[in-house]
Amino acid sequence: MNTATAADSAATSAATTGAANTAALPDHCIAQVARGLRLQWEPAQDCHVLLYPEGMVKLNQSAGEILSRCDGVRDLATLVAALEQAFSAQGLRGDVEAFLRLAAERGWVQLSHTASAP
Repeated sequence: MNTATAADSAATSAATTGAANTAALPDHCIAQVARGLRLQWEPAQDCHVLLYPEGMVKLNQSAGEILSRCDGVRDLATLVAALEQAFSAQGLRGDVEAFLRLAAERGWVQLSHTASAP
């Protein structure tokens, strides 16, 4: 079984590997864990893991918190607001976007752009 570990700083990793795509994601962008993958809490690892047929990705806390909110329903603005409220923090959008871009490049999430409300 192949095991990979998410970098300690998801935003740093995304910034260094996904620099070519720096356009802001729209507020109405919706992220969902990709088909064929399963996100779960792994007590033995004491972290979230992303399972796929060939192995798993051990996620750091930030990655696990972001992916656990990628339910295919919440839009980006709502996801960021939930994280900022949960961690009593502000200004997380850039880091969340960077991680979502990296996760999409790696095939962990699917991003869809719904039509914005009139």
